[in-house]
Amino acid sequence: MLFSGASLTETLVSMAYRIPALLIGLSFHEAAHAYMAYRCGDPTARNLGRMSLDPLRHLDVVGTLSLLFFGFGWAKPVPVNSRNFRKPRRDDIFVSLAGIVTNLVLAFLFTGIFYLILSFNLPEKAAEITETILIYIIYINIILAVFNLIPIPPLDGYHVLRNSVRGGERFFAFLERYGFIILIGFLLFTRRSNVIFAVARVIAGIFESFFQLFF
Repeated sequence: MLFSGASLTETLVSMAYRIPALLIGLSFHEAAHAYMAYRCGDPTARNLGRMSLDPLRHLDVVGTLSLLFFGFGWAKPVPVNSRNFRKPRRDDIFVSLAGIVTNLVLAFLFTGIFYLILSFNLPEKAAEITETILIYIIYINIILAVFNLIPIPPLDGYHVLRNSVRGGERFFAFLERYGFIILIGFLLFTRRSNVIFAVARVIAGIFESFFQLFF
């Protein structure tokens, strides 16, 4: 990680390895939101070109740099008009979970690809580069999923919580008013305690255990 005591060269190489993972993870996450919103009756994101895997349509400069340097971040929010949903509360949950589920599915699939690559007799340097890129894709997708499950606005987990609970208007109004400050404080705490990364390692371990049954 950045500022971990690694040399400048090691840090730059590490960041280069993360770029494919960022492009894949963020693009699929946001495109999944847009696609699910469209399936639930809202064409807003599709009409604005967000139902696409083109990273340039989704990347937020600050959020991408944060993910690149610090391990957590965000993309441009997908515009959603819940008035177009057939069942607004249910469909908003579906849209919110779509990106999270997509990141977990990608992490699972790339874990399988990782073990498949291990079974090939690749040259040592090619194997090292390929496996490192795959590891970053796996972990960044899991981290995106875990990060977005946090029930603090504007993250996906908050939308799931808000639409799953009846009442509590004062509590949710408080969260929406101070959500950004609460989120920053939470991230500073989890950065120190490595909670998000610990959860990511557990999920990655489950995926690895599954594929170890076959390889």
